[in-house]
Amino acid sequence: MGRMNDLTNTPKSAPKGERPARQRKPDWIRVRAPVSKGYNETRKLMRDLNLNTVCEEAACPNIGECWTKKHATVMILGDVCTRACAFCNVKTGMPKAVDPMEAENTAIAAAKMGLKHIVITSVDRDDLPDGGASQFVKVIEALRRNTPGTTIEILTPDFRGKMRAAVEAICEAGPDVYNHNLETVPRLYPMIRPGARYYASLRLLEEVKAHNPLIFTKSGVMLGLGEQRLEVHQVMDDMRCAEVDFITMGQYLQPTPKHAKVEEFVPPKGFDAYGSIARAKGFLQVASSPLTRSSYHAGDDFAVMKAAREEKLRVENQRRRDRLDV
Repeated sequence: MGRMNDLTNTPKSAPKGERPARQRKPDWIRVRAPVSKGYNETRKLMRDLNLNTVCEEAACPNIGECWTKKHATVMILGDVCTRACAFCNVKTGMPKAVDPMEAENTAIAAAKMGLKHIVITSVDRDDLPDGGASQFVKVIEALRRNTPGTTIEILTPDFRGKMRAAVEAICEAGPDVYNHNLETVPRLYPMIRPGARYYASLRLLEEVKAHNPLIFTKSGVMLGLGEQRLEVHQVMDDMRCAEVDFITMGQYLQPTPKHAKVEEFVPPKGFDAYGSIARAKGFLQVASSPLTRSSYHAGDDFAVMKAAREEKLRVENQRRRDRLDV
């Protein structure tokens, strides 16, 4: 896997006073600019309802495809984050007060787009007493009232210092999928995710399963930040120990020259190899490609994951019956 196998290969900053150059993307990572009618309709709906999306704020490369299909990932709790991660394009600073209409407007958007599956994420809100957990609860409740047929996937921050109470409240609200991304390997956390702790994030995923084993858990990593191949394998093992059901792996893309540099553009075959290993480790669902993102094709992936769990339970029950017959 080229430079991914070199443990000394870590992201380096540009010399002081020198503006780093934007890197040229390989052909397999390029996407068309969004110009469709569906894209414009989705954009207008988000504006009319005063909703933010991670699709825009994080400069997702799949926005054209997803918004054309009227799929959007709503980002609650505003558009300003209290953290400053080296990989993320979301604005950093002091956030505004939480919009009291945000939960209802999210449900209205889901209904108008006819969503069968919705993904809700947020900025980090370390300024709030509960880290914003109560807003996730309100959004889930509003969706259950207004679009009861829509399955709900949430992608939360780590709720630093208040994780257990936050996870308990959100699990009680009953999302179908609870996603929290580990983002990268532990060694790179000080540079890439300095405000977070790898094992705290892993513990959050464990807490979800401890509170409600029926909630699907999901986590993802970005590749191309200087990680070693075996480090990625260890992250997979850590996720499986935490009973994570679904892993996503995608190529890190540098949002601006000020962000962490791409150390490697991992080729599609490299992602295929990682995907094969992840499936062998027992994940119910695996998404691994350069353009994979947490909410990319989330609805389709949820259906596959649900079917995989049902098949796994069927096989286990059959084995149990066979042993009793003997």
